[in-house]
Amino acid sequence: MKIPELSDIQAAYSRIKSFIHHTPILTSHQLNELYDCELFFKCENFQKVGAFKFRGATNAVLSMSDEEKLKGVVTHSSGNHAAALALAARMNGIKANIVMPETAPLVKKNAVAGYGAHITFCKPTLQAREDATKLIMEKTGATLIHPYDNFNVICGQGTAALELLNEKNDLDIVIAPVGGGGLLSGTSACVKGINKAIQVIGAEPLNANDAFISFSTGQLTPSVNPLTCADGLLTSLSELTFSIIKKNVDRILTVREETIIECMLLVWERMKIIIEPSSATVLATVKENPDLFRGKKIGLIISGGNVDFRKLPF
Repeated sequence: MKIPELSDIQAAYSRIKSFIHHTPILTSHQLNELYDCELFFKCENFQKVGAFKFRGATNAVLSMSDEEKLKGVVTHSSGNHAAALALAARMNGIKANIVMPETAPLVKKNAVAGYGAHITFCKPTLQAREDATKLIMEKTGATLIHPYDNFNVICGQGTAALELLNEKNDLDIVIAPVGGGGLLSGTSACVKGINKAIQVIGAEPLNANDAFISFSTGQLTPSVNPLTCADGLLTSLSELTFSIIKKNVDRILTVREETIIECMLLVWERMKIIIEPSSATVLATVKENPDLFRGKKIGLIISGGNVDFRKLPF
């Protein structure tokens, strides 16, 4: 099992930088005063397709051979990775097949369709997603680009932290959300490759706390019926992401639903930017653990801003 190093993430950045947005780092004096620390928001809600996922999808597509590109790509995803792969494929003239659960947010279904991918809907279970994906691979020979259990995807996701630390190299802590672990894996590999003294923390909903349990026990524990407004964090870690997280992450902290919603609304109101619930977990972690973060310089990876405005949690 190959573990990403800083050099792999730097190579990914060289590969994708002309395709992606270099997203801004925003601050808020009001929030700094409220939480008595310095917060630096790496705003991947301004990335193409509205999420960090475009980085990993683009790196994976650009790493394919010419023969693989002719047969297209396939993935299963409830939203952001689906849209990211659909756009990355279209930008490179490659056919994209996307398997999506019927229950995926309408805004994400519309985005994937808008990028020209062929969508196959399935029941909202991991087994149904994997079965449908396998069938497409057998029919077409398409290459599977997994949402997070993929070396090139993880390296691409780590480039957000690379940009962050290139601009702010004096941080004490970097916090990233964790679902399947692609973003946290790439972030942690990048941060620890640059400066081992910087703490890396994963932010996870209490109602979908499989990463916290896995990290605490040292045994990979899949999620069972997670019920959280952070729909981007419903998936479980893979063996690959778990191994990277065990090596590079200092701790994983869980946050309550009401805190996620409160922090999402706070960012909308105070910073005037749209973030999705999954992104709000990083600020929720600061709010729920004031003693841990007081007086620190903290980088927050804002993972995305894809929200269904017909179903706001507040």
